[in-house]
Amino acid sequence: MQTRTLGQSDLQLAPLVLGGNVFGWTADQATSFSILDAFVDGGGNTIDTADGYSVWVPGHVGGESETIIGQWLKQRGRRDDVIIATKVGWEVDADHKGLKKDYIQRAVEGSLRRLNTDYIDLYQSHKDDPTTPVEETLGAYAELVQAGKVRVIGASNFSAARLRESLEASAKHGLPRYESLQPLYNLYDRAEFEHDLLPLVREQNIGVIPYYGLAAGFLTGKYRTEADLQKSARGGGVGQKYLNEKGLRILAVLDVVAARHQATPAQVALAWLLAQPGLTAPIASATSPEQVTELLGATELALSSEDLGQLSAASA
Repeated sequence: MQTRTLGQSDLQLAPLVLGGNVFGWTADQATSFSILDAFVDGGGNTIDTADGYSVWVPGHVGGESETIIGQWLKQRGRRDDVIIATKVGWEVDADHKGLKKDYIQRAVEGSLRRLNTDYIDLYQSHKDDPTTPVEETLGAYAELVQAGKVRVIGASNFSAARLRESLEASAKHGLPRYESLQPLYNLYDRAEFEHDLLPLVREQNIGVIPYYGLAAGFLTGKYRTEADLQKSARGGGVGQKYLNEKGLRILAVLDVVAARHQATPAQVALAWLLAQPGLTAPIASATSPEQVTELLGATELALSSEDLGQLSAASA
């Protein structure tokens, strides 16, 4: 599978990233292992997780996803075959949140232990921490890079202003720079990224690995009525945000383009993302090996200018 360079780093990503948010939540360990096997065997090489996955599940404390990935890495012996991306900064609990130096230095040790590895390929600020100077956060990352515990750093859920401030601080003080941005971006959620962030990431050659590439599953086409929302644990949130006139208009065009290519709506939605300028690799999660195979098919789907125009118009 042809890879894409992440920003100005030496990381080479296959064009689809596997989201690890479901591991230990809607996918148990055995299912998670089979999903990971199918992804890597199918040519994928980047797995995205976070120390906060899946703290939203009653009884969970965070780190469940990292733990499953770490057990898979240990059992399969595939550390050298994959790029591991994880994050720090989400509120796991009152004492575990933010991007202050001392917390990052503590948090990374927990992630390394759970992941059964001595280095993280891409360590990301999960969300901005306005209470901490960007220089302090970047200084913490500089020490981790120097120690060989982190290869490359990235940002997630940052505004354009804070991302630019961080990039300027990196240049001024000789600190590591964010080589990637992980924003919310898909066929439905376009405005914020395209208006504010896209010009900046293209100007600065920042890699982009958008999350919710399938809009929490809505763009697969499985949620078309209120009754469909009962199909999964994510259905309620999907219905509140996406099941409306705009969402149904997008699904209708996805159906047309998918039929034209003998593809699925999910494949078309991801192929649209892959065709957007400045995008490195969208993130998508799966709850079965069969879904992994379907999603990987998006990397081989070449949409025409007519296809892209129809999809962009429907989702504008």
